[in-house]
Amino acid sequence: MSQSIVQQSTSPTASAAASAQAAIAPSGVQSVVSDPETTTATGLVTGAEILIRSLEAEGVEIVFGYPGGAVIGIYDEMHRIQPSFEHILVRHEQGGTHAAEGYAKATGKVGTVLVTSGPGATNCVTGIADAYMDSIPIVVFTGQVPTHLIGNDAFQECDTIGITRSITKHSFLVRDVTKLAETVKKAYYIARTGRPGPVVVDLPKDMLAAKAPFHYPESVSIRGYSFVGKGDPAMVEKAAQMIAESKQPLLYVGGGTIISEGAERLTRIARKTRIPVTTTLHGLGSFPEDDSLSVGMLGMHGTWCANQAVQHADLLIAVGARFDDRVTGKIAAWAPHAKIIHIDIDPACISKNVPVDCPILGDVSLVLEQLEPLLAEKDTTDWLQKIDIWRKECPLDFDRDGQLRPQEIVRALRDKTGGRAIVVTDVGQNQMWGAQFFSYLSPRTHITSGGLGTMGFSLPAAMGAAFGLRGGADPVISINGDGGVLMNIQELGVAAAHKLPLKVVILNNSYLGMVRQWQELFHDERYSHTDLTPTNPDFVKLAESFGCVGLLCDKPEDIQATIDAAWEVTDRPVVMDFKVITQEKVFPMVPAGAATGDMITVQFNSENTV
Repeated sequence: MSQSIVQQSTSPTASAAASAQAAIAPSGVQSVVSDPETTTATGLVTGAEILIRSLEAEGVEIVFGYPGGAVIGIYDEMHRIQPSFEHILVRHEQGGTHAAEGYAKATGKVGTVLVTSGPGATNCVTGIADAYMDSIPIVVFTGQVPTHLIGNDAFQECDTIGITRSITKHSFLVRDVTKLAETVKKAYYIARTGRPGPVVVDLPKDMLAAKAPFHYPESVSIRGYSFVGKGDPAMVEKAAQMIAESKQPLLYVGGGTIISEGAERLTRIARKTRIPVTTTLHGLGSFPEDDSLSVGMLGMHGTWCANQAVQHADLLIAVGARFDDRVTGKIAAWAPHAKIIHIDIDPACISKNVPVDCPILGDVSLVLEQLEPLLAEKDTTDWLQKIDIWRKECPLDFDRDGQLRPQEIVRALRDKTGGRAIVVTDVGQNQMWGAQFFSYLSPRTHITSGGLGTMGFSLPAAMGAAFGLRGGADPVISINGDGGVLMNIQELGVAAAHKLPLKVVILNNSYLGMVRQWQELFHDERYSHTDLTPTNPDFVKLAESFGCVGLLCDKPEDIQATIDAAWEVTDRPVVMDFKVITQEKVFPMVPAGAATGDMITVQFNSENTV
């Protein structure tokens, strides 16, 4: 969507106040008048109070924020009002934005961020871009210099709308205090509907000081903004016929299935038709990986079994997936024998990367609801037997040679929790080992940065998930590399202050591991600037300095004792520093530009194979 600028009004006067109801409730917008006790004697409140009351009316539970001059009025009103939502003072705005992402991914609700102008806004850019790539609903409120100073290079001014234009679903610059409440309503509506994504609301300081009546709309109608619900019945029927005629079908499931709350229907369809399921990185958890129909993750670091199934399938049923380059590899050689059904809510995604034979535009869950009764049981015995051969040819495994290996740690975490945990991975080798070896059983239990691949994501995102799921039975585990964890390590202090029982795992190989792997395999072992040994801290002491518990493990026989000790701590985060071997690589893998059928694999001796 394009930028939206709410037009500037004159300073509030008696006449403006009298006409405010009409101004704020255009055609298609219903309004609810605030409690008279929240207004001044004149019926007017500041824009800062309007924002706070709007967040309360929207049902916001948590705001991740950091104060500054441009938003000091909001923080002053927060102190006076004591709003119903909780404000979490983060230690860096990027950390706050990732925390909002983690909150949104774990709960299915919209995350909220509040920061000041200039560097406060620019520090959020990485998190906003991350949310945009991964379809995560967040609303970011940014302070701005007064409207008469915009464009004058004022102190802590930046063009927030211009900077974020290409990485937001929509953005607003508020120039009329009487439209502020309506703008907040629109922001949350846009963020959570259709294909979700981030929305920025830029708040000039004078708009926060100006006064107007508070009316919060019950609903909004936005010209030019629409999204589909159910799919075209004719295309749904065509898909059902294609499935019935297929001999070697494969469900290719992405994160859109989880976003739409369609995982349960997807699982029923797979089991009814006996169609095997492969998932993307964001699709992990949409189908239980302990089911015999699961073939695991596909793509660059997916399983041999999943990629072979793609290469031999005669029908691919893409559900809430976008045919990312990490999935397809060399497109000309990908799924050469398959017709393709594609179900997605975003028309821009359909046939963008791979032409499809049966496009179904619609909400994934609703389309699956239409499709399910049209499907009959299928005999896929021969196809499943082929897949089982590929599964046995190259299982996910690792050496057991007395050295501390990251895969064994992830497996131990899985065994400790029985798979009942929220796992938030960072980016790099740790991300792939977390995807390969944990085995996910239900939606919203795997959270990661996929499209943007943001190092430093895991710790603040896990913190946000833990805030959103406080009181829940399942632990929140943050899996990191020693490189990425330092990018937002400051949020440990916030988690400790709020007594969040995070389990923070550092797979510490003293290198930027994934880059080192590529340097070894494709750049003749030229390890240029990837050795972190000279700069890495003592992570145990660092954890303790933040008020957390720090544990060190450097031998495989101590893995279980370390994890058990971490689980005994329930009133603060625990940081587990696992000194894993430097040389370990993520396999299987598809080299850049290669076909997914041409994987580099690792074979194990029989005595080392599970």
